[in-house]
Amino acid sequence: MNEAKDGWELSLGKPIAPARAVRPGYGGLPKRLFDIVVASLLLILAAIPMLLAAAAIKLEGGGNVIFRQIRVGANLRPFVCYKFRTMRPEAPRDCASAELEQPERYITRVGTALRRMSIDELSQLFNVLSGDMSLVGPRPVIPGETELVELRRQLGVYRVSPGITGLAQVRGRDCITIERKAELDAEYISRMSLWLDIKLILRTFFCVIFCRDVHEGK
Repeated sequence: MNEAKDGWELSLGKPIAPARAVRPGYGGLPKRLFDIVVASLLLILAAIPMLLAAAAIKLEGGGNVIFRQIRVGANLRPFVCYKFRTMRPEAPRDCASAELEQPERYITRVGTALRRMSIDELSQLFNVLSGDMSLVGPRPVIPGETELVELRRQLGVYRVSPGITGLAQVRGRDCITIERKAELDAEYISRMSLWLDIKLILRTFFCVIFCRDVHEGK
């Protein structure tokens, strides 16, 4: 798919610079402690919205409230990612909804609202507490998204845990190419710091409140 030349990765004719080393002084234990403290606080604050979301999913059509899917984690290790179920039971499980033909026909009415407000992602706070994810980092994708997985691998993105939000989520989210997503993921790693994580979390709230760059079919 791609060719390597002189330390640059060529993708669709566009050079992508490899990620620099992870910024020293942050990451590891400090980042993990930040994740645990903030995720715990967010779970307390989000308890009522999460309970309402679960009740709405049950009332609309029954079935499982939580959707479990294999995603690619740090060091390319697969893990089970949790989301509130937003699609009908008959929807294909092992592909990204953006890759489905007419994905909107699989998304429930409750699911549309949950996705618009990003409430479906709140259950991933449990992934953060378990250590599979971080609050901030590259968004985890399914193994079938091979092109993005490969671009991230080439750029060294999988040296860190995936996140609920990240640089790509506040700079375009669903409206940018996979090449740009991989570039932004690599940029985050090179700039990673406590202050950057705080800024990205605050900017994510802004994007969610104003439903910025959200595609309901994704």
